[in-house]
Amino acid sequence: MADYAIRFSCLLDAGSAKNAARALELYNEFATQDADEETPSDGFLLSIQPEHGGSTLWIRDDGAGDAAAVVAFVRLCAAAFNLTGKWGFQYANICSRPRPDGFGGGAHALDLATGETIAWIDTDTWLDATVSSGKSQ
Repeated sequence: MADYAIRFSCLLDAGSAKNAARALELYNEFATQDADEETPSDGFLLSIQPEHGGSTLWIRDDGAGDAAAVVAFVRLCAAAFNLTGKWGFQYANICSRPRPDGFGGGAHALDLATGETIAWIDTDTWLDATVSSGKSQ
């Protein structure tokens, strides 16, 4: 049996050490809400990175994670702390065994001020569209 997982590691500057501390509280509320769902996600881990001035959050998987939950949480932080600028992260889809559908990845970029997606890519979708159309994109 093969095990599938999404792996990632990224940083988010919360703007201040006070915001970073509040982000940990938001994270606990966010995780509690997710646990109430019928099928909770794999989620992610969060910590403050002091070597970046105490305002930077380290978001990462715990062996397997949920990329959509990361995007939702970053949007929550952006709105709560009036963050601006662009932010993005990459993720990898992995499998414990060689499988034709076992590997891939993607990336997601956000406008923090609006919470809107600037762009995203999923390599499975891209590859399928590229091979099906017969031309590169």
